[in-house]
Amino acid sequence: MRKRILNPRPIDPPQNSQEEWLDLEKLASVEVTSEDPHFPIESALAGHEGLGWRAAEKGEQVIRLVLDNPRTLHRITLEFSETENSRTQEFTLRWSRVGGSMTEIVRQQWSFSPQGSTSEIENYHVNLESVSILELTLKPDLKPENAVATLVAWRLS
Repeated sequence: MRKRILNPRPIDPPQNSQEEWLDLEKLASVEVTSEDPHFPIESALAGHEGLGWRAAEKGEQVIRLVLDNPRTLHRITLEFSETENSRTQEFTLRWSRVGGSMTEIVRQQWSFSPQGSTSEIENYHVNLESVSILELTLKPDLKPENAVATLVAWRLS
């Protein structure tokens, strides 16, 4: 059998090197609506394996990255994990230029189940110019006030 792949797309190389990710600790400040002191936001942004961030309270949470200097972004990766509770999470990712209004990049729901789906990794290829703010809004459970928001990792390039 003869086969042709139409519109071939290069396969992303394995992500073995942290060099390609922006060093957010040096390039941005972060704002969070709440934070468990044992799971600080730096753990999700630092570019190394860690426990990630966890909110101190149940309900909707916001994490806002404010870049020191506007940048062009080509890739955004988000990683979430839930191994204990079944829940349906919704997140919204937005961006803004300096002085501009927030523009939605993506809004997505994911259902976690300890017996099966315990992690969600989202990898977005974007072409965003002059980004000054990225904002992640997390609704950890679509049932009001039933879960605490978490974020394992947030990477930018």
